[in-house]
This record gives sequence, C-alpha cells and structure tokens, in this order.
Amino acid sequence: MINPAELDLLRKALAVLADGFDDLPGFTPDFDVEAAGQILGRVAERMADNYPYFHPLYAGQMLKPPHAIARIAYALSLWINPNNHALDGGRASSAMEKECVVELGRLFGWDRPFGHLAGGGTMANLEALWVAGRLHPGKRVIASSQAHYTHHRICEVLGLPFDHVSAGPDGRMRLDALEAELKSGGVGTVVATIGTTGLGVLDPLPEILELAGRYGTRVHADAAYGGYFGLAGELGPTTRAGYDALGRVDSIVVDPHKHGLQPYGCGCVLFRDPGVGSFYKHDSPYTYFSSAELHLGEISLECSRPGAAAVALWATLQLFPLERGGEFAAMLDRSLLAAQDFSRRLDACESYRPVLEPELDIVVYAVDAGDTEAASRRAREVFAAAAAKDLHLSLIELPAALVCANLSGMTATTPAVTCLRSVLMKPEHADWVERIVSILEDCAG
Repeated sequence: MINPAELDLLRKALAVLADGFDDLPGFTPDFDVEAAGQILGRVAERMADNYPYFHPLYAGQMLKPPHAIARIAYALSLWINPNNHALDGGRASSAMEKECVVELGRLFGWDRPFGHLAGGGTMANLEALWVAGRLHPGKRVIASSQAHYTHHRICEVLGLPFDHVSAGPDGRMRLDALEAELKSGGVGTVVATIGTTGLGVLDPLPEILELAGRYGTRVHADAAYGGYFGLAGELGPTTRAGYDALGRVDSIVVDPHKHGLQPYGCGCVLFRDPGVGSFYKHDSPYTYFSSAELHLGEISLECSRPGAAAVALWATLQLFPLERGGEFAAMLDRSLLAAQDFSRRLDACESYRPVLEPELDIVVYAVDAGDTEAASRRAREVFAAAAAKDLHLSLIELPAALVCANLSGMTATTPAVTCLRSVLMKPEHADWVERIVSILEDCAG
C-alpha cells in the first residue's frame, strides 16, 4: 500500500522548497508533536475502516489511487497552501494550472482552450451548463436517460428546463428520440455522455453533432469518466470515431481524478470559444492587486480552489505526457484489455452473463436466472459473498427492458434488474482478472 520511497522523495522535495525561502528571517511553526502523534495514530486507525480502493481486488466503483508523483506533489504544495482563485494566493500554482488546461485541451484537439480546473465533474458540468443557459436563456437542456443524474439536478439549480432522451438497448442515446426532441423546438444544448457512469458507453457523438448542427443546437460533452480514452489504441472503430469528433463540441468536461491519476477533487471544464469568458466578468477590488494578468478567479464560478490540485496534475503530466503510444496511454489500454478479458471469461461461465460487450473498462453482468426477480436476488447474494472473500464489486439497477433485450431467455418480472458492475480502471486489473473470475465462480454456488 505504501512505498517508503514516496516519503524519501517528499523529504527531498521539501528541502528544495525550503531553500527557496531561505532569505527570510528564521521561523519554525510550533505545535505539540506528542499530542499530534497520538491523534494521527487514531486517524490512521479510523481510516483503515475503508474498502481497499487501492487494491486490484477492489473492482467496484470509479475509485482509482492517485499516482505516487501526484500524492507527493499535492502534499508538497500544502506547505505553501496556494489558493488558485487569484494570483496573489497562488502565483506558481496558477501558472501550472494554465499549463495543465492547455495540455488537456490538446487532448481534444484544441490548441487554445478556455477553461480551468474545478472541484470535480459536478462543478465543471455546472459551469458548462451555466454558460449554455447564458447563451440560450430559457431553452431546454436534454441528455440521455443513461446520463449522470447531476445534469437534471444542475438544471434545477440553474433554473433551466431539462428533459431526458431515451436510451436504446445498447445504453446509448437514441438518435430518433433525439431528433424528435429537436424537432419539437426549444432545445438549447444537447449533453452527449462520453463514458456513461453505469455502463461505460459513449453516446453516438458524430451523429449527435450532425443533428445538432441541423437544428442550431449546442453540444456539451460530459467526458468526466471517458475523456482520457481518446489516447488509447485498443478502441473499436465506432468508439474511435466518437473520440475523433470530440473537438467539434462546444464544451467538454473531463475529470483528472478519475483516469488522470489525481487525488480528489480535480475536474476540468473547457470551452471551444474563448468568448464565453465574458459571462464571468466581475469586480473584486480586494483580491486582485499585484498583477495585471488574468486571474483564474475571473473565469470561474468557484472562488477559493486548492492550488494543490494544479500542482499535482502538473507534476503528473511531466511524468506522463498525454500522447498516443506513450506510457500513460498504455495504462489505459491495459484497463481496456482487462475489461475485454473479464467479459470473455464471464461469458464462458455458467453463472454470469455480460449485459453488453465493454466499450471502455466497465463491465456490467447479470447472474444467470430465468427471470429478473431471481437475477436481482442472486446478484445481491453474490455481491455479499464476494465481499466476504475480499472481492469488492458494485451493484447497478437497470431497466428490465434493456437487460432482457440483450440477454435472451430472461423474462421481465420486475421493472428493473439488479446487476453486478465492475470498473477495471487500474492497469493492474489486467493481471488479476483470472483470480477475480475464480472468486466469482466460487460465489455463484
């Protein structure tokens, strides 16, 4: 779990940081070391009351450990504790954030993106839809029924009308349903999900863009989960076409704290048109006094934001540049291959049935049963039995119509089906698939 080399690197980096301020009069903050040590011991004991998110046997939710360099850089920055709201509070970390935004923009083919880091995907999507509402006041936002629930909630906060577009048996937005919504009028923005939280599939972005262009509608890409996979080599042709079209959308959200090896919380919102920055204009005479440069607080709805997130991301991007064929891309490919291998092995089992072939690194599978009620009951039993063997999965509720359309022989006796879901987002999962399937076979009884 803990590599002692990380602590050695942190000590050395802290010494370099301290040297940068050695022209100041001597000052060492004082605190009760003994009392702090006792409390930290209790903190460590309490923190052990967690699922082992860092371990390959955790194959449940979207939880991936930050890379060592991100942990160290984040911790190092805390001795400064920069605030990236204004240059006065985070001069170096603000510069790092701007460089990170450029690199993330290039991931989608944008050389001069407008955007910033955010506390996570929810806040980043809120900003994207806030801009959408300013550009098209009172017009509807529409998203797939498989899109993240926060889009509906965000629109309620912003006072924007919102409607769902039905998804097909493949979990993707139905294009006929989308066109019906666009024909009915009043749509300002279509949200296309690039890696749905539940099934890990991409909405058909090239076709969505064609329809949106025909009806004069903006497109926002929620790529919070799947955004980085455009670098991967193990994508099918339809999936690759979706990533190749990303540069044509109006705004994008991606979460470095998912596949970008970062600690929580680190999201990012990007806009293709820098002109939307005019919506953020405000005055704050007590904050901006030391520089005429653009302050990140001037292009963000959030005020105080941890500069530590930018420092950690910047360091990670130095070690792992965002390039196809590079070391970072190879990590993504290992996750894709792990999911494909896992799905094939499950399909060969008597007790499990993958609902869909994985498009990214999320595998959703039902426990084989004659009807949806029995399948749901058995999935919950397997979930508990696997946890007892230190294999941690997640559960997902799906419409019975979607599951039965993909699994012949299963009868819909309930409106929804409880299925098992595994997110194989750690590259190490590729080496643990056989063991995970073995545990699942034991749990099936």
